[in-house]
Amino acid sequence: MNLALRDIRHNLVRFSLTTVGVGLLLMIVMGMGGIYRGLIEEALLLVDSIGADLWVVQEATRGPFAEVSRVPLTLEDRLRAVPGVRTARAFVSHTIQREYQGKPLRIVVQGLSWPEDRGDWLPIIAGRALGAAHYEMIADRLLGLDLGEKVPLGRDVYTVVGLTNGMVGPGGDGMAFFTVRDALAIQFDLSAESIRLERASRRSRAGSQDIGKTQPFLIERAQGPSAGIPVLPRSMASAVLVQLAPGTDLDAVVRTISAWRDVSVFTSDQQRDLLLKGNVDKARRQLGLFRALLVIISAIIMALIIYTLTLDKVHDIAMLKLMGARNSLILGLILEQALLLGILGYALGYLMGQWVFPRFPRRVVITQDDLIMLAVIVVLISVLSSILGIWKAMRVQPNEVLS
Repeated sequence: MNLALRDIRHNLVRFSLTTVGVGLLLMIVMGMGGIYRGLIEEALLLVDSIGADLWVVQEATRGPFAEVSRVPLTLEDRLRAVPGVRTARAFVSHTIQREYQGKPLRIVVQGLSWPEDRGDWLPIIAGRALGAAHYEMIADRLLGLDLGEKVPLGRDVYTVVGLTNGMVGPGGDGMAFFTVRDALAIQFDLSAESIRLERASRRSRAGSQDIGKTQPFLIERAQGPSAGIPVLPRSMASAVLVQLAPGTDLDAVVRTISAWRDVSVFTSDQQRDLLLKGNVDKARRQLGLFRALLVIISAIIMALIIYTLTLDKVHDIAMLKLMGARNSLILGLILEQALLLGILGYALGYLMGQWVFPRFPRRVVITQDDLIMLAVIVVLISVLSSILGIWKAMRVQPNEVLS
């Protein structure tokens, strides 16, 4: 006689619903672990994919992912002159939200240093890399854009020439890749009225000063485009990415760049640490805490389920004792029931997760190590949860068969 098999045979609906409930609970535990992994992977995705050895950012800042960083585009040329530097390319990153076809479109804009970087390193699943200096974009499929689609951003219209898969920002928004110049044009886009008011303000300020009165032509220059005024600064990038030549001493290059007073430099590993300890640290710790709480709750619920199923079999256990069954046999039957419930719940949770998790709005990454660890935890929970049922079974007296 096997208590688990008896439950399945005589109480199929109850045992099935109990297994489904345990399976759903374990699926949530798997999902919470997958969201935890997915959050870290999304946060580090660009840093790991872009292949930079060094990140050069504004002095006293922690990089474009932690806070606002502004460096001049001419920093590329300075860095190329450092011994051991193979390439230096500008990096622009910012998030925008626009109304597109009646729906909000939120994009993480990434600027590629054209023509050195065309986006060939991206996981392009359709189309091609950037082939022109302006008005082309590579979009992640999460944005819902089609190949060849025209997307108005600011006063320009950009054509989707390539589609990527899985390129999302730390906030879960899809990325789109432009040339640096286009990315800056999108970032600093102003309405026509704003431009008109700014030019009028410059003209007014120039006219109120002595230099404007003595040199009237400066007033005309002031009301023109900003690009035509030499003293005004050019647009700036978020960072400059540096790749070193093979065999170069990384520490020596870092020391050289660190001596410059206007920038800070971080290695790729340091940039990863800044991301994990900055932007996603609290969310990561919170998800880890929820995951631990779910495991504890799962153990409590499974213990109560095994205890309840044992209460329903008090008469049967008393009959076994009256017939002279050993305690070890009864203990084994309850333990088998708990293990069967845990194993079936784990398998059902895994199968349901394979269908549900791809439909989540954020990435859910289920690793083999996590599955093995959770399987071990489920076995331990099953064994520990059976203790409450075993305690009740040991207190059953043979004469209870008459009650």
